[in-house]
Amino acid sequence: MGQERQLLFGTAGVPNSSKGKGTTAGIQRIAELGLGCMEVEFVHGANMTDSMAKEVGALAKKLNIRLTAHAPYYINLNAREPKKVAESQKRLMHTAHIASLMGAESVVFHPAYYLKDHPHDVYIKVQSILQDTIASLRESGIQLLLRAETAGKGTQFGNLEEILNLCVDVDGIAPCIDFAHMYARGGECNSYGEFLYTLNRIAVRLGWHALENMHIHISGIKYSGKGELEHLNLKDSDLRCNDLLKALKAPGSRRAALI
Repeated sequence: MGQERQLLFGTAGVPNSSKGKGTTAGIQRIAELGLGCMEVEFVHGANMTDSMAKEVGALAKKLNIRLTAHAPYYINLNAREPKKVAESQKRLMHTAHIASLMGAESVVFHPAYYLKDHPHDVYIKVQSILQDTIASLRESGIQLLLRAETAGKGTQFGNLEEILNLCVDVDGIAPCIDFAHMYARGGECNSYGEFLYTLNRIAVRLGWHALENMHIHISGIKYSGKGELEHLNLKDSDLRCNDLLKALKAPGSRRAALI
């Protein structure tokens, strides 16, 4: 018998039922709800002081709540202007710095937009910049993972294979699998079989241990032929969350992935 996998559930950002709007109030509410983790949202900028980050981390440790963080949306490692690329890299590294002080395990980010460039050319550019970014973080003593997220629009770099390729080619990059984004982007990945295939594909490319240390986003989603429009509550969408939970619990998924 292999070791049973543990699924932790939490919110992206402070829960709506929290008594306060701050991160510490959010962590307190996560614990009250009996959840196990929280993604700290820095999507509009990592505007948290070092001292507050340490305070957040101390509370999370005390309450046994595992933290991750989401970097700003304003990142495009394929921007035309070198200045914008440098600013994107700086935002990602600053978020990693604050997240590390919080004791967060990883930072989620959206790598780039194609901007009508060939996907292969975008991949080479993003790969190179991320290798440099990881090297700089390690030199600063920051050991957390950067998690490249699957994207919800066809204009965005980040289909499943691109994300997995980055994880193979750049040490320190791991995936954030947003199943709602994948569904909105391609109209697939919305059944038990498709969810299970995705999980097995991750294990085939990255090893079974990648399934033991997953970071998943799941929500309802509104979409068009061009992909994601906006996130919705699960009850207001056609995303089959129960099928995903069934796939995550499948006892043979790891064995199947290693064949």
